[in-house]
Amino acid sequence: MMMKKLLAVLLCLSPVLALAHPGHDTNGVMAGLMHPVGGWDHLLAMVAVGLWAATFSGKARWLIPTTFIGVMAAGFVLGINGIHIPMTEQSIAASVLILGLAAAWVKKMPTAAAMILVGVFALFHGLAHGAEMGAHGALGYALGFVLATAALHAAGFGLGCVSVKHAWLRRVSGSLIGLIGFGMLMGA
Repeated sequence: MMMKKLLAVLLCLSPVLALAHPGHDTNGVMAGLMHPVGGWDHLLAMVAVGLWAATFSGKARWLIPTTFIGVMAAGFVLGINGIHIPMTEQSIAASVLILGLAAAWVKKMPTAAAMILVGVFALFHGLAHGAEMGAHGALGYALGFVLATAALHAAGFGLGCVSVKHAWLRRVSGSLIGLIGFGMLMGA
């Protein structure tokens, strides 16, 4: 019963949580560090990437998160230069849904396909970061959000490694992220 109430509250709050971009500080490294941890959409997507990467073996474990970071940085450059892709916010919400469910339930997927999927979502995350600011102070801000993104990927990866012996933990974590993403997508 308690879990149902928690899920109901999270779903009710999700439209507010998805709108994390406008109106925050975009000046310097600290602002960049704080943005991904202050916006639920970014935080959950980054953790999901790390959680999902932990389900792979070999070099895929680091290729998936580094692809996200690299493409996100490229999207940031596009965003500060005025490039806009329609439905950016909806795509970010969809990233939370799909990456959470992938972390929870996808058993086998080629590394290249996973890299393409996270890369597409990373582009939208980067565009959103870049669109919210001009080129002034962009380097410090970008450095901050890249470092924060890497840390959140690492946190998700750590959770994924713990869940190797406890698959239910990964399934519950990824499913909860996906459920919140669904709520965000409905509210976006």
